[in-house]
Amino acid sequence: MSLSRMPDAVVFDMDGLLFDTEAMVREAAGTAASRLRFDMPDTVFLSLIGLSSDEGRKRLMDHYGASFDCDAFWRAVDEDFHRLLHGRRFLKTGVVELLDWLDERNLPRAIATSSGHTHVQRNLAIHDLSGRFHAVVADGDCEFGKPNPHPFLAAAERLGVAAAACLALEDSPNGVRAASAAGMMTIMVPDLIQPTEDIRGRCVHVARDLHEVRDLLMQLAADTPGSGMQR
Repeated sequence: MSLSRMPDAVVFDMDGLLFDTEAMVREAAGTAASRLRFDMPDTVFLSLIGLSSDEGRKRLMDHYGASFDCDAFWRAVDEDFHRLLHGRRFLKTGVVELLDWLDERNLPRAIATSSGHTHVQRNLAIHDLSGRFHAVVADGDCEFGKPNPHPFLAAAERLGVAAAACLALEDSPNGVRAASAAGMMTIMVPDLIQPTEDIRGRCVHVARDLHEVRDLLMQLAADTPGSGMQR
C-alpha cells in the first residue's frame, strides 16, 4: 500500500520518531532495574514502548506482580534518563526538513504522545522547535492513551481536521494500532521495533526515516493535479 491522497494534516508521535529518546530510556530502564535489584528483559521493555503511563503500569504489574513499585521504578528511570540526556541533542534525521516542507504547504501538524507535556516542551526547546506544531496531545489529556485511538482523535479535533484526512507518523506497534484505529493514514518509521506483518497491514507505508516520508509526500504532491497550490 501507499498514500492514495494528500493529507490535510499530519500527526506525529514524539519519542522514537521526532527524538532519539527510546534507546536512552531503554538504557536508563536497565540501569534502574539493576540498581533496584530486579531483572528487566528487553522483551518487557519493548512491550512498553508507545503505551500510556496507565497502560504501562498495567503491563509492569502483569509481569512483576501486584506488589511491584512502579512509581519507584519510574523515578529511578527518570533520574538515569536525565543523566543520559544532559548536554545532548537527539533529533531524529529528517525532522526539520519535513517540518519545513509542511510549512511551505501550510499543512497543520500536531504531536500525539504518551509522554507528558513537560517532556514535550523540553524536547522541542532543546532543538529550537517550539512553535513548530499547532497542537500537542500528551499523557493525561485523554481518558485512554495508546494503543487506544483517543490521542489521535483528540489531535485531529484540535487541528480541526477529520481523522481520516490526517497522516499519522509512528515508530511503535502500539502507536500504529492507535493511529490506524483512529482511521488515519498511517506510516510507520521503525525505531527499536520492526513491524510484524500485522502491523505492516495497518500501515500505508513503512519508511526508513522522515526524509523518506517527505519524499513520498513531495512525489504525491507532484502527481496530484492542483496540489501545488498552498492552502
